[in-house]
Order: sequence, then structure tokens, then C-alpha cells
Amino acid sequence: MAVLTPINPVDLDFDNGSFDSAGFAALALSNWQALAAVLDHTLLKPDATRAQVESLCNETARYRFACAMVNPLWASTAVSILSGTGIPTGAVLGFPFGASLVSTLLQEAAALTRLGARELDMVIPIGVLKGGNHRAVHHTIHATATVAHHHGAILKVILETALLTLEEKLRGAEIAIQAGADFIKTSTGYGGGGATVADVSLMRGVAGGRCGVKASAGIRTLADVKAMLEAGANRIGTSASVAIVRELGAE
Repeated sequence: MAVLTPINPVDLDFDNGSFDSAGFAALALSNWQALAAVLDHTLLKPDATRAQVESLCNETARYRFACAMVNPLWASTAVSILSGTGIPTGAVLGFPFGASLVSTLLQEAAALTRLGARELDMVIPIGVLKGGNHRAVHHTIHATATVAHHHGAILKVILETALLTLEEKLRGAEIAIQAGADFIKTSTGYGGGGATVADVSLMRGVAGGRCGVKASAGIRTLADVKAMLEAGANRIGTSASVAIVRELGAE
């Protein structure tokens, strides 16, 4: 299959507008309620129990976080608990290795949206990207985005930046955007590294105003969140959401 030509940061197309990182960060950090609205309250540990998922969802409803992000097994539980709150359930796809069959991703995306999940976080096919088969990467993301959007869900594409070279980060971000991603996201937390200010800034530079940028993995404090927002993130994934909003005055 044909591959795309090498990408150069100065050649990227920003015709679809820019994103005011400083302005967005200032608004998000203006009070704890505004901050809660950009935090994906996350529980993706393999040993998570029903009781822990229920607690996560109750906290999500109490603090009005952006969504409760869970593994597929717990999607129906989260949807049930959050019913009537107006807060969506999120679930992960191809997690954490980005090594699922395309057919599996599509079946899982359809099943999760039928259960009521409205935010899907999918790991990019990491090895395929690193191997240079950019057309296959585009196809995988585009097919999954099509299913998600058909069912009224958004798709966030996880690049797993700790495993990528600079060229691969730039190329992966651009492919994901062109393929229909609503957000590009840094990390799973299982790839040997988490979000960094440099990677978030790089991803926002590629995205401009064309899609969202989600920083995830290793974000534990208000200072961490502030740094990621100022670098260009407009969504944060963290399991420390309650502690973070309490730093800003939540009880």
C-alpha cells in the first residue's frame, strides 16, 4: 500500500482555525466547576471492581466531570448510574496495545454505543504506524470514527506518544485528524510514559482548531493540569480528578 510523504511541522495546514490555549486554560482554571467540566474521571485498572466503578460514577455525578471513563466491561454499569445526569459514559477501544483487528474495533464500538457510551477512546494501531503503513492507520481510525459518529458518539484517538518518534507523533496526529478523530490523546498510561507538556504542545500545533487534544496518564495534581491546559489540552484524563478539583476549592 502507498504511504504518505514525510511531514514537516512548518507545512501543516491550519486553515480550519486556531485554538486559544491561554484563554481556554484561564477559563478552565477560574473555578473548580469549570475545571471539573474538562476532566475525564478515569478508572481503567484491570482489577477494577463493580464497587469501584460505582464509586467513580457517583463522584462523576457529584462533581460534574466531563465523563466517567471505564473499560468496556463496565460501560453498562456506568451508563445506568449516570442515567438522567446528562453526563456521558466513556469507554476504551483496542486498549491498551492498539493491536485489535479492525473488525473487532468496529464491533466493540457498535456494542458500546448501543449500551449508551457516548465517548470512545481508541488506541491507534501503534505497530502499523511505526511500520509506515499510514493508509492502514487511516482506514482503521476512519472506520471506527464512522461507527462512533453514526451512533452519536465522539472518538478520541490515543497516539501513545511515549512509543513514538517525533515524526511518528506528527504523522499519527495528522492521520487521526484527517480520519475523523474528535480528539487526539497522548497516552494510555500503560506504554511506559504519560503525557508531557512538549507532546501536548506538539499535538495542539498539529491540530490547531481542527479537533480537541486530550492529555492523559501521569496527571495527578492541579499544577499538572495547569501545565497541560496551557500547553494546549482541552480535555484531561485522570484518576485523581477529585483530589485535583479539591485543590481548587471543591469539597
